Amino acid sequence: MRAGSALSGEQALELFRRQLDSRLLDIAARWLREQDQGFYTIGSAGHEGNAAVAAALRPTDPALLHYRSGAFYLVRSALAGRLPEQGIRDVLLGLCAAADEPVSGGRHKVFGHPDLAVIPQTSTIASHLPRAVGVAFAIERASALDVASAWPADAIAVCSFGDASLNHASAQSGLNTAAYATYQGQPLPLLLVCEDNGIGISVRTPKGWVEAAARRPGIEYFSADGSDLIDAFEAASAAVAHVRTHRSPAFLHLSTVRLMGHAGSDVEAAYRTQREIRADLERDPLLHTARLLIESGLVTPEELLKAYESTRDHVLRMALETTRNRRLQSAEEIMRPLAPRRADTIAKISPLFAEPEVREKAFGGVLPESDKPMTLAQSINRTLTDALAVHPEMMVFGEDVAKKGGVYGVTRGLQKRFGPARVFDTLLDEQAILGLGLGSGVSHLLPVPEIQYLAYLHNALDQIRGEAATLSFFSQGAFTNPMVVRVAGYAYQKGFGGHFHNDNAIGALRDIPGLVIASPSRPDDAAAMLRTCLAAARTEGAVCVYLEPIALYHTRDLFDEGDGGWLAQYTPPSRWAETHVPIGRARSYGDGRDLTIVTFGNGLRMSLRAAVRLTQEGYSCRVLDLRWLSPLPVEDLLRAAELTGKVLIADETRRGGGVSEGIVAELVDAGFSGEIARVTSRDSFIPLGEAADHVLLSEEEIEAAARKLLS
Repeated sequence: MRAGSALSGEQALELFRRQLDSRLLDIAARWLREQDQGFYTIGSAGHEGNAAVAAALRPTDPALLHYRSGAFYLVRSALAGRLPEQGIRDVLLGLCAAADEPVSGGRHKVFGHPDLAVIPQTSTIASHLPRAVGVAFAIERASALDVASAWPADAIAVCSFGDASLNHASAQSGLNTAAYATYQGQPLPLLLVCEDNGIGISVRTPKGWVEAAARRPGIEYFSADGSDLIDAFEAASAAVAHVRTHRSPAFLHLSTVRLMGHAGSDVEAAYRTQREIRADLERDPLLHTARLLIESGLVTPEELLKAYESTRDHVLRMALETTRNRRLQSAEEIMRPLAPRRADTIAKISPLFAEPEVREKAFGGVLPESDKPMTLAQSINRTLTDALAVHPEMMVFGEDVAKKGGVYGVTRGLQKRFGPARVFDTLLDEQAILGLGLGSGVSHLLPVPEIQYLAYLHNALDQIRGEAATLSFFSQGAFTNPMVVRVAGYAYQKGFGGHFHNDNAIGALRDIPGLVIASPSRPDDAAAMLRTCLAAARTEGAVCVYLEPIALYHTRDLFDEGDGGWLAQYTPPSRWAETHVPIGRARSYGDGRDLTIVTFGNGLRMSLRAAVRLTQEGYSCRVLDLRWLSPLPVEDLLRAAELTGKVLIADETRRGGGVSEGIVAELVDAGFSGEIARVTSRDSFIPLGEAADHVLLSEEEIEAAARKLLS
C-alpha cells in the first residue's frame, strides 16, 4: 500500500470495512436513542484508526479497551474467525441493553467477549490501567511458576484509554508501576495505547502533554497519526513487536479526532469553534482510508459510496431487529452474577491441604497442629503457609511482606519457604498492589495482596468498587478476579497509632455489592475463615476483604494475665471439613436467655469480658460474633435475638456509617419486636495516644449499656 509498509491492499480493504461498521454503529446508536430503544451514545467516531492496533495483535492477546475502541473490537472479532455480523450484533445488543448480549447480558454497554480475550471495562477514567499492568505481570509470572494461565505464554496485554484519562491518578499509578517494574528488570509485556483526540468532554489537553507524560524510564514510546491507517498500522506493529520480543512495555500514542461530540447529548458548538470542528472533519479516518484505497486503485469512489449505503442499510436493519430482543426482567436476574455462593462447593474446596511430606517441608518439620496454642497472627501465618503449599498459583504480596514479614510479623518466613516469585514486596502504592491482584486473578492465578493498614485502602478503593466488584457483574461471571485482600485494620493499638494506623471506617466497603468482608477475631476462626475465603475465590471468583484486628494480633489472654484465653490450637487438616466456617455464619458464645450482645472484631473480646462480669451477678448473657460483615449472618442474628428478646450491638466502628446501622435494619425488617440498643465508637477520626480512648468504644460502655437493657 505504501513503500516500506507491510500492510497489504487486502488487509487495508478489510480494515476499512470494520472502520465503516464502527462508524455506522455510532449512527445506529443515535438513531436507537431517538427511538427510545438505545441507551448509550458515546461512540468511536474519529478513533477508527484503532482498527490498525487490533490488526497488529493476536486475537489471544488480552485486551482492556477504551470506550471509543469500537473498530478495534470489530477487527478482533473478525480475526477470531467470526462473521462481521457477529461483532456488529454484539455492539447493538449492548446499545439496546438486551439480555442476550454476550458479555454483560444487558447490564451495560461494554466491549468484551470471553472468546475474544477482551476483558470488559466500564470505567471512563482509566482505572483499568493498574489491572492491565497486573495482567501483563501475570502472563510472565504464570510461566515462572509453571501454572496454567488464561493467556498464552507469549501473549501481551493491551490497554487503551483517552488523553484526558491519562491524567487520572489510577493511570499514573499504572504507568509508574510499569516503569518501576521494568526498571528492576521485571518482564512486563504491556502495550499502552493512548487514543489522543485532544479533548476530554469540553476540556482541552495541552499540545505535547501526552508525549511528555508518556515518556518514562523503561517504557518505549511510539507515535502515529491515527487518521492514517498505514501510519497507525506500522507504528502499532513496531510497538507490538517491541513488547512481544523484549517483554517490556511500550506506549503507543495515536493522534485521533473526536467526531459527533462526546456523546449524543453533547453540543460541541457550546465550547468549540466551527473552525475546530471542520478541522477534525477534514482528518476523518474513514475519508483518509477511502482516499488511500482509491489512490491505490483497489476501489472506485462509486464502489465505496455504494458499499457505504448498503452497509448503512444493513446495520440499521440489524439495529431495528435488535430492539425486539428481550431485556432484563427482574432484580433477581440482574443481580445473579453478583455473588454466586455455592456453599457446598466452597465447603469441599476449603479443606484441601498438601501432601504430608510437602506440608512437613513447608513448616520446617514442625507441623503447626503439634505446636503450642497460637495467637491470631501466628494462626494466619500458618494458614497462609498451608494454602501456599497446596495452591501453586497462589501469591502473597504487598508492602514489607517479604523479608520483613510484615509490620506485625504475620507473613514472617513465607518468602524463605516459598521463594520471591510467590511472596514478594511491591512498591508503596495501594492502587498498584490491588491492580496486580486484579490482573493476576483474571489471569487464573490466586492473589492474596496485603494492604498494610485499613486507612491506606481508601487511597485505592475504586480498584475494589469500580474494578474488582464489577467485573463478574458486567461479564455474567465469564470473567472473574478471584482475590483475598488481607487488611490490617481497626483500632486499639497500644502506644502507637493516629488515624492512619488506627482506622475503623469500613462503611465504603460494606456498600460494595457482592463483596465478601470477613472479620475474624479469634485464632481458630481466622484460620477457618481464611480457608473459606480462598476457596470462595477459587470456586466462585469471589473478591474477599479479610479484615485482621491489629490489636488482637499478639493478644494471648482473655480475662487474666497468663490465662491464655485468646490462644487456640491449630486445627489439623483432618478436622478442617468439620470446622469449616461458611460465608455468612456467626459464632455464639454462651447460652444466656436475658441478653444477646452482637459484636465483631475487637468488640468480641470486650463483650466476652463484660458478659462474664454480668453473669457473675446473676444475669444470663450470650455473645454473638458476627464474623462476616458482608453478607451479614442474618439468620444467626435473628435466632440469637429471638432467644433473649433483648439485643445490644457493640460496634467498634462509627455510629454513622458503621456496622450497627445495618444490624438494626435487619432486625427491624425481620419484624423483631424485642428491645434493641447499640453502643459504638464516636463519629470521629482517631487521635494519637490516650486521646483515642475518648472516641473509641470501651468495655465499660458495653457493660453500662447492657445493664441499662437488663434493668
